[in-house]
Amino acid sequence: MQILRSLYNWTMELAKNPKAIWLLGCVSFIEAIFFPIPPDVLLIPMILANISKAWLYALVATIASVAGGVLGYLLGFIAYEQIAEPLLIALGKEAAMNLFANSINQNGFVIVLTAGVSPIPFKVVSIMSGFTKMQLSLFILSALLGRAIRFFIVAALLKYYGEKIKFFIEKYLGWLFLLFIILLVAGTIGLDFL
Repeated sequence: MQILRSLYNWTMELAKNPKAIWLLGCVSFIEAIFFPIPPDVLLIPMILANISKAWLYALVATIASVAGGVLGYLLGFIAYEQIAEPLLIALGKEAAMNLFANSINQNGFVIVLTAGVSPIPFKVVSIMSGFTKMQLSLFILSALLGRAIRFFIVAALLKYYGEKIKFFIEKYLGWLFLLFIILLVAGTIGLDFL
């Protein structure tokens, strides 16, 4: 528990650093291409550390994530077999690749929007959107809408309920971490069955 508390305190201190906004942008960008950790891991503590900048942080995460998604799209469009496919296979995303390749052009807007909001791996959807030649403007529009919904809802909840949520997190940190691990394992197992 002490290690977890130290990690939480370290993350909160990191979030207070003025350069953390650049790290948030970087994490949001690379998560949309290959990075396995979502930007929320940094976004949430940054907002809790400086609630007055909640909208700015959500905007940075949104723009950087969509920009990364466009690069992922281009990787899928231009270099799927050489770069994108081996990358997704190395990340263990074969089942998700097959699922999205079959349905992305028929329901592309909804799929990209859903991936932007949910824990569905956005990197898979951005790369597969390029590979299946989804219209780029439609991809950008749906990605922008989905990512904005996700990050601005997080920002709004933390802006209006931040102190209560922060107190709750600090009080029940151990239990919340255990719940996070259970959800992560369940989500990983669930994706394998897709």
